[in-house]
Amino acid sequence: MRAISGRGASAARLLPWTGTGGKPCYLVGGGTGYVSRMADQAEEVQLDMAYELLGHTDGLLTEPGVTAPELHFLASRLSECLGQVHRIAESRGRRLEAVLPQPDEAVPPQSDSEISP
Repeated sequence: MRAISGRGASAARLLPWTGTGGKPCYLVGGGTGYVSRMADQAEEVQLDMAYELLGHTDGLLTEPGVTAPELHFLASRLSECLGQVHRIAESRGRRLEAVLPQPDEAVPPQSDSEISP
């Protein structure tokens, strides 16, 4: 999803939470407002939780006698975290694409004589 702003094309930010019925939420703007800061904080918490869960996963999977309900719970939490991390990656990728030159806008390559060390 791309939106046109006064400065050119920019990506509408996919927020790290969903709306009613699980529908995606987007934010259009400069990325410096209150909602953007809240989204940054939510992403940070989600990434920290995923990192901590990976640490627990290593410990749990090496423990003898882990029960099926424990593994089910672990798999459920891993699935949730993977979904959150995927959403964050998708959001950041879209915003990065909006600021990078598109293939038709790419700067032509320089010849060898024009390249400086």
